[in-house]
Amino acid sequence: MATPQDVRQYLAYWFQAGKRIIANGTPHCPASVIAGDRYSDDFEQTWQMALSQKESCYLDGTDQTIADLLGDSWDIASCARCSMPVPIVAVGISALECPCNDLPTWPNFELPQPRSPVSSTDQLNRLRDRLR
Repeated sequence: MATPQDVRQYLAYWFQAGKRIIANGTPHCPASVIAGDRYSDDFEQTWQMALSQKESCYLDGTDQTIADLLGDSWDIASCARCSMPVPIVAVGISALECPCNDLPTWPNFELPQPRSPVSSTDQLNRLRDRLR
């Protein structure tokens, strides 16, 4: 089962790759996803909108709604082709394709890959602790 954090990260990565969500027939994509060591306010507003409309909200190029992904039947794993997060059926067989299927220039390993926010302070503290 995918956790809300898994689904949130799934959307954040695909927004960074240029995808958008469709909610009640209207496309939405935050202007920015990451703001320093956290997700941007624009992304957080889009995430809250996705949660409030989860029955009719899905990532463009997929068939699973946010409600489906938050249910017991789905999990989030890495695509074998591009390493991006993709929904997979938790039990049974699925013939789903990765949302990267309709991005003609993806994967492009010459560009920075989508990522989660990183706290520089936490990273430096871990490095300092390893050097002690």
